[in-house]
Parts: sequence; C-alpha cells; structure tokens
Amino acid sequence: MDFLNSIIISFSNFINISSGFLYTYFLVFFLIACGLYFTIRTNFVQIRFLPHILYILKEKGEKEHISPFGALMVSTASRVGIGNIVGVAVAISSGGVGALFWMWIMAIVGGASAFIESTLAQVYKRKDGEFGYKGGPAYYIESALGSRKFGIIFAISLIACFTYGFNSLQSFTLTSAFEVYVGSDAFKNGNITIFIGLITAILVTGFYYGGSKASAIISSVLVPIMAIGYFIVAMIVIILNFGELPKAFSNILSEAFDFEAIFGGFAGSAMVIGIKRGLFSNEAGMGSAPNAAASAHTTHPAKQGMVQTLSVFIDTLVICSASAFMVICSTDDGIKGLKGLPLMQKVMEGYFGEFGLHFISISVVLFAFTSLIGNHFYSEANFKFITKNKTALNIFRFSAIFIVFLGSQMKLELAWDTADVIMGIMATINIVAILLLGNIAIKVLKDYDMQIKEGKNPVFKASNVGITNTEFWK
Repeated sequence: MDFLNSIIISFSNFINISSGFLYTYFLVFFLIACGLYFTIRTNFVQIRFLPHILYILKEKGEKEHISPFGALMVSTASRVGIGNIVGVAVAISSGGVGALFWMWIMAIVGGASAFIESTLAQVYKRKDGEFGYKGGPAYYIESALGSRKFGIIFAISLIACFTYGFNSLQSFTLTSAFEVYVGSDAFKNGNITIFIGLITAILVTGFYYGGSKASAIISSVLVPIMAIGYFIVAMIVIILNFGELPKAFSNILSEAFDFEAIFGGFAGSAMVIGIKRGLFSNEAGMGSAPNAAASAHTTHPAKQGMVQTLSVFIDTLVICSASAFMVICSTDDGIKGLKGLPLMQKVMEGYFGEFGLHFISISVVLFAFTSLIGNHFYSEANFKFITKNKTALNIFRFSAIFIVFLGSQMKLELAWDTADVIMGIMATINIVAILLLGNIAIKVLKDYDMQIKEGKNPVFKASNVGITNTEFWK
C-alpha cells in the first residue's frame, strides 16, 4: 500500500509540474496569438456574423443526418458542463475574480480559431456508414496535409484527453455532487462512490453503443433545457443583486490587470488560471468541436464554422459569466475557503435555501452526464480514424465505460491536473495544424461572403475555391 501511495504521489507531482510548465511558459501565449491572428485574417468573423447564425440554425438536416442545430448541441454538450460551474468556481478561488476577464478573452479571440477548425472539419468530412458523416482534425490533417501519421497522433491525443482525461473528471464531479447529502465520512469510505460510479457506467453504455445519432438526440433535448434553466436561475440572482454589478466589474478588471501579482506568481495568476479554465470550458481551438461540426448536414462549410463560434460564446460569455457573478455577488461568509463544487453548492444554498442546493447538484449531474456522452462522440470518431476494426471498437467502448466508473473514485487535484496536461498537448497539435491550413478555411469564408453579397443562400463547391482533395464536396 505504501508503494502504491508513493507511485500515486510521484505521478501527481509529475502532472502538477507538467501542467505548470505547459501553461506558464507556452500555451497561454500560443492560444492568444493564434486567436488574434485568425480574428484579423477573418475580419472578426466571430462578431460580424452573429445575427446571421440564427438563420443558419433554422436549416433542417436531412432525415438521416444531424442538423446544424443538432451539431451545435453535441458540441455544446461537451463545452457546457462542469467547466461552467465547477471550473468557474475553481478559477475564482484559485486565480481571483480577475480570472473571469481572461476567460472572456479566451472566448472572444478563440471564436475565430473555432471557426477555422470547424470549417476545415466540414470541408474534409467523410461518409460514415450509409447516412452519417465523420471528420475533425485527424481527418483534415490527413487529407489537407497529406500526413496520416500526424493525423493518428492527434487522434490518440484526443482519445486520451476526452475518454481517459475529461470523462474521468466528469465522472468524478458527477459523483462528488452527492457528497453534501451523505456527509464526508460516508462518502470517503468508498461504497457510495462505487455505487454511483456503477450506475453512471450502466447509463452511458446505451449511448456509447448507440452511435452518434443517439448522442445528438439526447444532447438536443437536454442541453437547451439545462442551459436555459440554469441561466434563468442565474439571472434571478443577478437581478436581485443588480446594484452590486458595477463593483463586481470593477473588481474583475482591477484584478485581471494586476500585473504585479501576475508576474510575481505567474503560474497561479488570474491570467493563467483564467485562460486554462477558459480553454477547458469552451474548447476553442482545441480540436474537439470540429468532430461534431463535421457530422452536420449543411450547404456550406462556413455555416457550421459560424455555428461553432456561437457555441463558444454561449459557453463562456453567457453561462460561465452567470456562474461567476453568482459567486462574486454572494455575501455568505460560509463560502470562504471553499473550492470547486462545494463552493457553488454553498453559494446557491445561500441564495435559495435547499432548493438552490438541490438545483445546482442536479445541474452538475446532468451537465456532467451529457458531457460524458458528447466527449465519447468525439473519441469514437477519432478511434474510427485509426481503425475500423469492430472488435477493437467494442473493446475501446468497454474501456470508455470502465473509465467512467474509475473516474468516480478519483481525487480532485489529480483529476483536474491530468485533464489539463492532456488537453494542452491536444490543443498544441491542433493549433499547429490549423495554422498550416488556415488559408483554406479563409478561402471558404470568402466564397461564403461573396454568395451572401449576391443575395444567395450559399452552396459550396470545392472546385470553386481550388480545393481538389475533399471527399464530400466534389
């Protein structure tokens, strides 16, 4: 037992050091630079087409295919989850309220990166069976860069991140939502977590073996209900504390630009914590959402690219902000020293009593559950890129179900740090790819712009923009 504990401690220390190095010295600046570059190259596509996106979402996919709205909900199911509730609480408790500002920055500049990666995914999508589509970074790396090995490296990083990193974290958080009801002692003895882990693993089994259509259907139903319900409750809190908002904004901005604090302890600063939690929450430029974007049936790749920028904004500018303002406006002294989910539970209990506690606990459970589904959707698309062997696929699905159970038994710090490290590696690979291929997505955007100016409902033909290596848009 002592030997096992020493291994766990050594692994935890390694992950912690790796996370600090990755985000302190490299990824923070890489992500912002990439987002700014594509914001300028696309003439602020994430802003200027926002009203137009609502018309795109009204498009009906063919009966057998996922619609643009369905793809939006699958990607939002992965984005909108514990990062919007627990992640925000972790960011504020670790980096101060200024972390929220840097989460906003990540969403705004990252929206351009989200457009590029999702447009590329649509351009290079492929048929998946008789009706469906599949695609994502692994596919556009192979088709556009001509490197299957590079594509496989990305696919492995995504599977590691979403199946064995994020889903273990989602499962842990879902399980931890019940701790407040049974008490810490009962929760730590293991029996409760084992029971909840088994139930969760059984519930996801049907979706993991049910295919992408099942994932899209459950996400299209649950995600809007959850997001709207959570946002309404948050709006009630914000309206009741409206007079505190100017002070809250002032604190956010002053702490965000407290450069003495930032450079005095950069790894734990508002900037680093905010960008790290922002990336986890909205996934802009990370290479995950393109897998959902590729599955949509649409007349032009740029349409789905724009839809995915909306998902980034919904995630961070709306839902994360709502969570943050609930914490910032709280006057409950009992929240001092709390972190993560216990902080949010105590905040909501302070506002609404037992209803608030139950509401936030149920929200976390449902958000985490839909993320477990959305994350697997991404992983399976990339597993199929590596191999189409059905036996291997079923073994992978079983391992994905097992990690859902195993994640329910994890510790908080190790779960978050492991997810952060794998996420950073995956994001780096994808950003390199979209920087190399960004000109293709920009050509597609120009084609879309031209057709809009001509009063047309844009329809894409790859040959019109000089693309010859796409399977679907010939």
